[in-house]
Amino acid sequence: MQSTKGEVAFSIDSLLEQPGKLSERGVTELYLHDEALSKDRKKIIQVLELLSQKDSPFVSILTNVQTIDRELAQKAADSLCSLEIPLVASVKGEALLFDKHLFAKKAVLLNEAGAVFGFSLDWGLLANDRAKLFRERLDFAIDQYPNHIDFPQLESGEIAKSTAVFSSRDMELCADLAFACQTFYSEGRAVPWFKTVLESLRIKPAAFFSDFSEWQRCNNCGRSDTSFDPYKIPHAELEKMQLLFLEQKYEEKNRSMWFSAVSDIVRINGAFSRVVAEHEDCELELSYNPDDLLSPDAYDIAHFCDTVPMENCRVSVYDAGDAPDYRLV
Repeated sequence: MQSTKGEVAFSIDSLLEQPGKLSERGVTELYLHDEALSKDRKKIIQVLELLSQKDSPFVSILTNVQTIDRELAQKAADSLCSLEIPLVASVKGEALLFDKHLFAKKAVLLNEAGAVFGFSLDWGLLANDRAKLFRERLDFAIDQYPNHIDFPQLESGEIAKSTAVFSSRDMELCADLAFACQTFYSEGRAVPWFKTVLESLRIKPAAFFSDFSEWQRCNNCGRSDTSFDPYKIPHAELEKMQLLFLEQKYEEKNRSMWFSAVSDIVRINGAFSRVVAEHEDCELELSYNPDDLLSPDAYDIAHFCDTVPMENCRVSVYDAGDAPDYRLV
């Protein structure tokens, strides 16, 4: 866990017994990535109840998908936290099994409650895993609207050894795919609009990230470029990268007429995120009214561009206290 004085550590039991230690030590972020805790629904709820109090730190909790129910989802929504859920397959005989129904059902509970959650994915670690199966898991993960997707192998820098069905070349391509997802989706805070973009481009997530990975390589900001670290790049700069790539994709698909709307949607959502994360106000020049851009109409880009009139305007996005807000200027 992180505090104003650096990193400190203490046990989960001592945290529950003496919650005042958090404020005493100036803890601002709390990481509870403990395998035993991840399977203990009762204790996770205790932690969430403790951290739902005012001025509690942000907490990241490793959570086994089996422990998630409606009560836990609501407790998570009421706390400043993110549930980190390993999206894992299992080996049965010679088959690699992945319970899509279970993960989808739990994701629905979390999304309905308004809880923040992310998935962690790996590739090539289990027998009979293949690049195709990893891409399918990534496609599925994005469909569940996670706030972010983590790839522990990127953090460790350890790529699994090749197998008879998973070549070393495919291992590297999957790592590039994961890095592209980390950059564009997770650090780029793309969750509010990403599926809308995919549907308008008629492309699956893994294919999109594969194209973005190639774009990164050509623009010296890929996984092999040691000078580029998406964790250290200001979000506004990542947003510029997103827009450059998206403009290229819409041109490629002969849908350039939709890009003005897409650009507005990306930029106003990005501005909202920076108010929350960086306490950064800004002004935007938009081609559409923000009321329309933030309405359900914007979920369908083609319909939006056909039915919503353009309205050039200047918008101030600012911190209204409890949440970001905007006004025309």
